[in-house]
Amino acid sequence: MAGSVNYANPKVDQTVRIFDRFYLYNVDVPSLEYDAVYSYFRSIYGTAEAAGNFTVSLFRVAQQSSIPVMTLLEQIQGLNQADLNLTLAYYLNNIRSPATLLGVKAATTPNYYVARNVRS
Repeated sequence: MAGSVNYANPKVDQTVRIFDRFYLYNVDVPSLEYDAVYSYFRSIYGTAEAAGNFTVSLFRVAQQSSIPVMTLLEQIQGLNQADLNLTLAYYLNNIRSPATLLGVKAATTPNYYVARNVRS
């Protein structure tokens, strides 16, 4: 009787290391989850750079919100591009500094005393 061709080799590491130099973020994630998330974003955004950035972002959101990344992926699959952008902005704004929020149309008013000390 033939064995399964899709059998995972237990001697091979089945993880992918994600790192982001800007946020000094790195984590090991299962390669199958990484491939699923990356493939989805690649099909939506079309470029490897955008897909990679959104993949890292979704794993950061999953880690900091304690929601499994596959649950987040299921929630965003099937959304059109505008709704996807809004949903990702919502999740990313929850882990970002209030000074760097995404998708906020209202211009922030700087603190007068800080603004006058900034040289242009």
